[in-house]
Amino acid sequence: MIKARELTKRYGDKTVVDNLSFTVKPGEVTGFLGPNGAGKSTTMRMIVGLDAPTRGSITVGGVSYSRQPAPLHVIGTLLEAKSVHPGRSAFNHLMALAYTHGISRRRVDEVIELAGLTSVAGKRVGAFSLGMGQRLGIAAALLGDPAVIMLDEPVNGLDPEGVLWVRNLLRGLADEGRAVMLSSHLMSETALIADHLVIIGRGRLLADTTVEEFTRDAGGGGVRVAAAEAVELRKLLAGPGVTISSSSAEELVVNGRDAHSIGAIAAANGIPLYELTTQSVSLETAFMELTRDVVEYQSAPADTERKAA
Repeated sequence: MIKARELTKRYGDKTVVDNLSFTVKPGEVTGFLGPNGAGKSTTMRMIVGLDAPTRGSITVGGVSYSRQPAPLHVIGTLLEAKSVHPGRSAFNHLMALAYTHGISRRRVDEVIELAGLTSVAGKRVGAFSLGMGQRLGIAAALLGDPAVIMLDEPVNGLDPEGVLWVRNLLRGLADEGRAVMLSSHLMSETALIADHLVIIGRGRLLADTTVEEFTRDAGGGGVRVAAAEAVELRKLLAGPGVTISSSSAEELVVNGRDAHSIGAIAAANGIPLYELTTQSVSLETAFMELTRDVVEYQSAPADTERKAA
């Protein structure tokens, strides 16, 4: 488990992380999101002791990183895939890490195979593609069989097979009871992997919620229902705090009741349903809406770019 409490980091008069509190729980993939300049990298660096907080605390497994006697066994990290000596082979790089914790060669061979690097394990890392570098970084993160895994943009440079591999890997690690923290700008991929979201902007917490709740709330809520007996169903669903609108004779949009209660009422009255869908928007749309006022680096509109050209 990663636990941050009132975490703050200042560089001179600039506050990069501002009173940030969140928890990355075992058994979940937590998407750590925010626009460029939001403070994500600084927060992750503080988790593993590369930067010291100005104020507040952050622990991994209940202990600060600097006090971990064998940190590779507690948390595996990928912050920068290219932070490897280019003259070393993938095998030698992992063996050098393994020696620091008494990790066996067998484990090194295991993570090389897991990452799909067996055929290139003896090659110099400097000749690796971006995707191969990512695989090596993930292998290094898993080397100590840690209970916590923290990855920054792990699918960057990977082909579709590699993206699917990372997705299944992270899901499997969380299902084993490990805490997984994933930072990514790929909203569609995060939506497929993450259970929980921690979203920050300009160093401050904007959202700490599930993916389902975040996208549902951003979509305005409501449940879309399709039934041949929509008029009768509308009468049954009516009540205090419930609003119902319709776009056709067989469709209703219900606010104030969830899908479970609507389905139960329909079933109890023998009304077959053709559709019962909680309305939501994509994670990307919800994220853009939430962070539009905290974007530090904003592109010009496309028509402005064309005029300038």
